[in-house]
Amino acid sequence: MRFVEDLNTEYGGESQAQAALSLEADYRRCADITRQASSNFYYAFMLLPAERRRALYSVYAFCRFVDDVADDESIREPGKLLDRWRAELGRVYGAGIPTRAISRALADSVKRFAIPRVHFEELITGMEMDLSRKRYATFEELRSYCYRAASVVGLICIEIFGYTNPRARVYAENLGIACQLTNILRDVKEDADKGRIYLPLEDLARFGVSEEDILKAVYSEAFTRLMEFEARRAREFYDLAQQALPQEDRSTLLTAEAMRLIYGSLLERIVNSNYRVLDRRLSLSTTHKLYLVGRAWAASRLGALHG
Repeated sequence: MRFVEDLNTEYGGESQAQAALSLEADYRRCADITRQASSNFYYAFMLLPAERRRALYSVYAFCRFVDDVADDESIREPGKLLDRWRAELGRVYGAGIPTRAISRALADSVKRFAIPRVHFEELITGMEMDLSRKRYATFEELRSYCYRAASVVGLICIEIFGYTNPRARVYAENLGIACQLTNILRDVKEDADKGRIYLPLEDLARFGVSEEDILKAVYSEAFTRLMEFEARRAREFYDLAQQALPQEDRSTLLTAEAMRLIYGSLLERIVNSNYRVLDRRLSLSTTHKLYLVGRAWAASRLGALHG
């Protein structure tokens, strides 16, 4: 779900009465955005205590709005709108008073959990990349984008989850890249419809797939070999994340582990479909997501009992 109307009206100017809405109402607004987006994050957030959960809602809402600026082609001047969000981020961190429900809630959250501003700045930079480029020549270029689009979100989240071992940051970075690669594999057709190809051009050349094949949704043996290669790469990052997960932080990073299971299961759904992503959008059922959240919780409890 896109929040186009919200993007337009949020910057239409608020009255003093609107600006004086309670912090609880601001947080409810963020929770509504997360729920309406039907995000995988919403189900994973269920595992968190109320204070941490609502902080995650404020982070998700900010990320959702910034991401929609880059993705929605109906927005006339997306670059200027991202500049406004960057200015609003300055107010979140004390350079003025936040003027939006989302940023008022976010300002409260970043103070409570000492979230570094640089991660949000990197996220906005990642969305600006979406406005300025539609191809990535190499995986190293794509990895830089994945870091800004997803890893920084993980780095923000673990500050809210809590951790003691610095390796948790390695875990978050690799998990973010794995999840973003999974999204890219799922959304090949959707991105191609916007003229975007995230699969590295060096990989297309390696497997004999042309840009035109992707843009015209040509399903072929060469395409499946390309996708198989990319799926293996995504699995490698899931494995790297799992290997970096500190044993002593398993209980606090439970929500991140739920995300790993959900996105990892989505990747396997793509693989098991034989990469039929050009004529359908693959997803997981709500029931299956809840099952995976339960698995993450059970694994965490078992680890605590044996820790």
